[in-house]
Amino acid sequence: MSQHTEHTHDEHAHGEHAALDKKKIWQVFGILLAITVVEFIIALWAIPGKHMTQHIGNYVYIALTLLKAFYIVAYFMHLKFEKVGLQVSLSVVFIFIFYFIVLMLIEGGYLHLHMPLV
Repeated sequence: MSQHTEHTHDEHAHGEHAALDKKKIWQVFGILLAITVVEFIIALWAIPGKHMTQHIGNYVYIALTLLKAFYIVAYFMHLKFEKVGLQVSLSVVFIFIFYFIVLMLIEGGYLHLHMPLV
């Protein structure tokens, strides 16, 4: 008789995500909290106090929001533990979305300046 070794799904799942322990979750939480605090400081102190213009503030908000999105997708949605092909394909889509956001901001600013409402 041949011996069969049965593997359950739980055994494989535990080994694949062993790097995501409580310490790492709290570390990512701390990073997300710090980014959010910086966004609140910009919104409630820097822009109203004229330490930063609204135009620069918008770009900083977008950059910080994209950084938070990276951490959420990488750790809490487990993309960091996926295969490289999936990571690259999603990264390319992410770059195009970022490009289109910047493109719309530039185009919106152009239309606002050169086509005033009648």
